[in-house]
Amino acid sequence: MELFGINSVTFELRTSYFVKRFVPGDSNPNCDPLYGQVDALLELLTKSKSLHILMVLDQKNRPLRFSEIKDRVDASSTTVSRRLSELIDFDLLERTKKSDESKTYEYVISEYGKQLSPIMHSFYAWVKSRNSD
Repeated sequence: MELFGINSVTFELRTSYFVKRFVPGDSNPNCDPLYGQVDALLELLTKSKSLHILMVLDQKNRPLRFSEIKDRVDASSTTVSRRLSELIDFDLLERTKKSDESKTYEYVISEYGKQLSPIMHSFYAWVKSRNSD
């Protein structure tokens, strides 16, 4: 099965963590659990600034500090902090300390998050094409 041109084997969801963390309650035996996982991912990505943060980190292709991300997405510290935490929980981003002596952290898109890159670019291209009509 393909989703936006990406094979579902390539774009594998981390099911045990994913289902426990993001798909609450008993599953309906008539509903494919994959739909719940996709719904949970879309719920995260449609939160304010989630896609924007992912796109910034994907395009920069290098670690960025919190303040750099905040400036680029033009959002409050609270919003950026929440989105970064959620994206890290979803394994789409990684947070690392800049150095052992430093209190500064940097954020980078994870390998798992990079698998979303073609889908994110497709969304932006689709919106751009609709706006040019």
